[in-house]
Amino acid sequence: MKKLIAILFLIMITVSCNSQKVYSDFDISYSKSGGYAPIYENLLIKGNEAHYSFEGQGKKSKTTFKLTSEEIQNLNQVLTQNNFRHIAEDHKKIYDRVAVSINVKNGENSANKTDASMIMPQFQKNWDQIVNTFQNIISKNVKNTP
Repeated sequence: MKKLIAILFLIMITVSCNSQKVYSDFDISYSKSGGYAPIYENLLIKGNEAHYSFEGQGKKSKTTFKLTSEEIQNLNQVLTQNNFRHIAEDHKKIYDRVAVSINVKNGENSANKTDASMIMPQFQKNWDQIVNTFQNIISKNVKNTP
């Protein structure tokens, strides 16, 4: 009986550890969070698999969907065309605003960028085009987007 309990306990631990893997094992992530009435929006992409979650404004949702190879290629092309790696962040402190963070873990566009302290003016148009691409992916693949 003790062996059975021990085995069940180990299975439970293994399952709970794997459930968080999606939040650390990704190629590209897009997150939007903060503000006076905080929101938390995340899009995590690993290969062609995408995980989306939203919490805020009294709503909470999670969904998983597949992206086509063309959508992934288009996203990487937008990142490259807008010089994602070279976008400069300002270092002014800004509080209580919704900030967007983008993290690309591999490839020629690998970098972490956020507009939490704003983006330097000469790169704002590039940043906006990249953010719009992520928002288009979300609105196309997630029903009832906030």
